[in-house]
Amino acid sequence: MSTNDRVGTPDAIIIGGGIGGLSAAVALTRRGIRVRLYEKAHEFGEVGAGLQIAPNCTRILHEYGLLEEVKSLGVLPEAMVMKDATDGSELTRLDLDDLERTYGFPYMVIHRSDLHRTILREAERLGVDLRTGLAATAYENRTLATGVPGARVTFADGTSDEAEVVIAADGLHSVARRLLVDDEPVSSAYVAYRGAVPIESVRSHDVSETEVVVYVGPRCHFVQYPLRGGEMFNQVAVFESDKALRGEEDWGTPDELDDAFDGMCDQVQQGLPLMWRDKWWRMFDRDPIETWVHGRIALLGDAAHPPLQYMAQGAVMAIEDGWVLGEHVAAQGAARTATGSGVDWDAALAAYDAVRPEHCHRVVTTARSWGELWHLDGVPRRQRNQVLRERDTYDYTYTDWIYGRTALTPGQEPPPYPTFPLASVAVREELSGV
Repeated sequence: MSTNDRVGTPDAIIIGGGIGGLSAAVALTRRGIRVRLYEKAHEFGEVGAGLQIAPNCTRILHEYGLLEEVKSLGVLPEAMVMKDATDGSELTRLDLDDLERTYGFPYMVIHRSDLHRTILREAERLGVDLRTGLAATAYENRTLATGVPGARVTFADGTSDEAEVVIAADGLHSVARRLLVDDEPVSSAYVAYRGAVPIESVRSHDVSETEVVVYVGPRCHFVQYPLRGGEMFNQVAVFESDKALRGEEDWGTPDELDDAFDGMCDQVQQGLPLMWRDKWWRMFDRDPIETWVHGRIALLGDAAHPPLQYMAQGAVMAIEDGWVLGEHVAAQGAARTATGSGVDWDAALAAYDAVRPEHCHRVVTTARSWGELWHLDGVPRRQRNQVLRERDTYDYTYTDWIYGRTALTPGQEPPPYPTFPLASVAVREELSGV
C-alpha cells in the first residue's frame, strides 16, 4: 500500500486504478479536489498491447499537459486504412494528417501500459493519495461525520472509507453498478488475440509501418499498426467463436483462431503465427443505462459503459468522463469550508449525468453496429465494400460526431451520423466479383 500524506482527508474517493480511474483523479485534483484512489491489485499496471486514441482524447491530454510526453511514447500514423480481409484490396482510408488539421489534435497509437504509466506519474505528481491491495465490495450513501452528505465504500478486508463523493471506476464487473441496475455483461461471442512484437519480426511481411490497417472479413477482422516510436508492431485478431455460439464453456481457443482466418489474404496469414496463443480476450459489453449516479456514488469508465472495441473509444470515453466531471466540479465549486470541499456535488453529478450517458450510449450501440458491418459476407459484404470504396477520403460525415470537442451539456452534443439500410445499395455489375 502506498499513500501520500499531502492529501489529508479526501473530498473524493475513486475506486479503480486503470486509465479511467487515474485520469479522473488527475481531472479532479487539477480542480482542487483532495482525491484518494484505491486499486485492488497490489501494484498499478495495465495488461494488453496497443491502444488507439483519437482527437477527442488527445485534446484532453493536451489540456492536462501530457500530450507531448504521450506522443514521444507512441506513434502518429499517417493514415487509417480499411481493407477487405478476403482479397487484401483497399476499401477506404482516413488521412490522419488532415484529420489532425480538421479537429485540431492528432490521432495516435500507443502501448496501453505507456499511457497508463504517464497518467499514473501525473497523479503522483499532483499528490493523489494512491492506495493498492484493497478490493471494494460494497457502496452506500451516508451522512459524514462532518454533517454533510457523502458515501462510504467497504473493502474485502472489512475496512471502509468515506468521502463527499465516491467515483466507481471498477470496470466491466463493477460492484457499484448493481446500485443502479441488475444486469450482466453481454457476450458478443467474439474473441480477440493480441501480439505485439519487435518491428524486425514483420519487416519481411507485407505490412505498413506508418498506417493503422484494419482487414475486415466474414466473422473476423485483423488489425495492424506500429507502436513505441516504430520499434514494435501491434497485431489484433478478432473472430466469432463457434464454440461460444454453441454455448460451450471453453471458447475462443487457438484452434478456433486458425479456423476463423482460413482463406483470408496473405497479409493476414503472415501475421497469425505471431499472435500470443496462451491468452485471449473474450469480448463483452453491457447494455447502455441512462443514469450513472446514485446519490453521491457515480459510475465512470467501463463500470458505466463497457464497449466492444470497434470504435476504439473505450479508454477514450473513460478519459472524457473524468474531464467532464472535473469541468462540472469547477463550475459548481466554491471556497473550501471547515466541513468540506465547497463543491455542490449534487449539481456537478447531475450535470455529468445529463450529458455522458447519452453520448456513451451512442458509442456503445454504434460499436455493436460497426462490428456487424465489419464482419459481413456474401451480398451484404459486396454492398458494404461498394459504399466504402465510394467514400471520399476527406469526408468526415461519419467522424464529426465522435472526434470533435467533448460535450459538457446535452446541447453541445452533435447530431448522430446519417444512416441508411445497406440492403438498399444496388451492387454494380463490375464489382460483383469483389
